[in-house]
Amino acid sequence: MAFSTRNKLAAIIAVAAMAGGLAAVTGGGSPAGAAPATSTVICDNGTVAPDGAIEYNLEARDGYIQEPDGNTVYAWSYTSVGQPLFQFPGPTMCIDEGATVRVVLTNPDHVDNLSGGIPAATTSILFPGQVGVTATGGVAGLLTQEVDSAVPGDSVTYEFVASAPGTYIYQSGTDQAVQVQMGMFGGLIIYPAVGRGFAYDGEPFDTTHEYLLLFHEMDPDLHTEVELASRNGLVGDAVLSNYHPLDRKSRYWTINGRSFPDVIAPNNAPTLPTQPYGGLVRVNADDPTDGFDQLPSLVRYGNAGLENHPFHPHGNTLRLIAQDGRPFPDEIEAYTKTVAAGQTFDLLASWEDVEAWQGNGAPTPINVPALDNLVFKGGASFYSGDPNLGQKQDLPATVTSYSVCGEYYFPWHSHALQEIVNYNEGFGGMLTLWRVDPPMEEVSPGVWQPTAACN
Repeated sequence: MAFSTRNKLAAIIAVAAMAGGLAAVTGGGSPAGAAPATSTVICDNGTVAPDGAIEYNLEARDGYIQEPDGNTVYAWSYTSVGQPLFQFPGPTMCIDEGATVRVVLTNPDHVDNLSGGIPAATTSILFPGQVGVTATGGVAGLLTQEVDSAVPGDSVTYEFVASAPGTYIYQSGTDQAVQVQMGMFGGLIIYPAVGRGFAYDGEPFDTTHEYLLLFHEMDPDLHTEVELASRNGLVGDAVLSNYHPLDRKSRYWTINGRSFPDVIAPNNAPTLPTQPYGGLVRVNADDPTDGFDQLPSLVRYGNAGLENHPFHPHGNTLRLIAQDGRPFPDEIEAYTKTVAAGQTFDLLASWEDVEAWQGNGAPTPINVPALDNLVFKGGASFYSGDPNLGQKQDLPATVTSYSVCGEYYFPWHSHALQEIVNYNEGFGGMLTLWRVDPPMEEVSPGVWQPTAACN
């Protein structure tokens, strides 16, 4: 889908007005674009057991996450055994098709910065979309075997064969009205046997630009009730006696456990120690005249919450290729896509640089609005000062630009606009950006790499 220069400029100005000034409050990480590919999916590949199975050892832990409005929220999540801090959400498991997956969930028998585990609560894991899952150990629960909270070191082993490539969510199968909202979820990616450079057989993508966006919403009242009750050894029905699920009112909406603008801080931002996963999406533009075929970026949606989220990018459409780990016979052009509770989608994002702007000037004159007529919120902007991809120009002396190499930035957010706030203050919540970099450069015959200025 091609856009005129005027439309591109309008979109960039919209981002400048909407997102300008945000880099100073992204949680202290580098501004968007300060380092390459810092929000690509972080895979936990597990360890190889003696029998060849891919093994994960997890604990149910509690801790706190930060919100951009200065609030902290008590939460639960899955965390790898031996990891010093709780993390939110759980590790992203990356598996190859055909592998046997073994997940051992243990009730911690140690004391960490809080309780050592989710206090006085049995818990478990479900793997929606996987067939033939076995569960051994622990105690019988409603949906699967559960870790016995009364027995330190008690464990349950879940096992299945990764037979269907795609994007999935794993989550608690115990007291889900409480535990899933508290943060007991994570992402599961199964790559096809043909290789990790393919979303599905025949769907190659740029492996340096792969993104998992997990959606979730939170009512901090529930989290407070759970924190207070758990400190007194009460969970489950005891919590719900003071908090009814029908009274739930979400105040925070997250992508990968972060709310905007923290979403666009890089992976493992040091000031978000319990929220390791960023959500800034990047794509290299494709120049159809340069002889290099730029592969698209792969974006995986997953909704671990209870609410449906209409999610869309600005600036271009996407190519929808799969739902719930099942590929479509033909890709579908997608703009706003409602992601239902528990649902996943796989989409390809690309940008065609149809006018071949590569820092050589625009092919035709462009009427750029006078800079004095633009609004730069907070004296900062992601606008480069030039409408052409890969070019930068001076901005007023009072304005700081966070553009690195003349790249484009566009919002990518929930279109239920009440979800792009942090406790009623916007912009925030379920909102991220995507960054369009200039086309790759040929540094030697047949060798292509990102424009040096963009690294």
